[in-house]
Amino acid sequence: MATMIQRDGLWDRAAMLLSGMCVVHCIATAVFVAAAASLGGLLGAEWVHELGLAIAIVLGGVGLGRGVLRHGYLFPVAIGSLGLGVMAGALSLPHGDMEVVYTIMGVSILALGHDLNFRATH
Repeated sequence: MATMIQRDGLWDRAAMLLSGMCVVHCIATAVFVAAAASLGGLLGAEWVHELGLAIAIVLGGVGLGRGVLRHGYLFPVAIGSLGLGVMAGALSLPHGDMEVVYTIMGVSILALGHDLNFRATH
């Protein structure tokens, strides 16, 4: 058995595979860290947050509206609209901690509205 492993070169192939995986890991880690550092400044930019919230508000309103037209229940839309309002209010706050708090609250309430909308539809 030991001679078969030596003849097949299993240990050499395993070592080469491990070395190759190490190279891929090192390169991928360097690329990931560099990309994260570059994207960190972009994702924290105020305009990115405002644009993302505006798109989420529009898509949230469309999703809730389509749901009420399909199932006819107003409760999911009422809850979701509260979340949309809180999100819209977050847009009026200065960029900082309170803006983040209101954004998270609004998104969470909107998600509840979408969940209720989904349950009413299915």
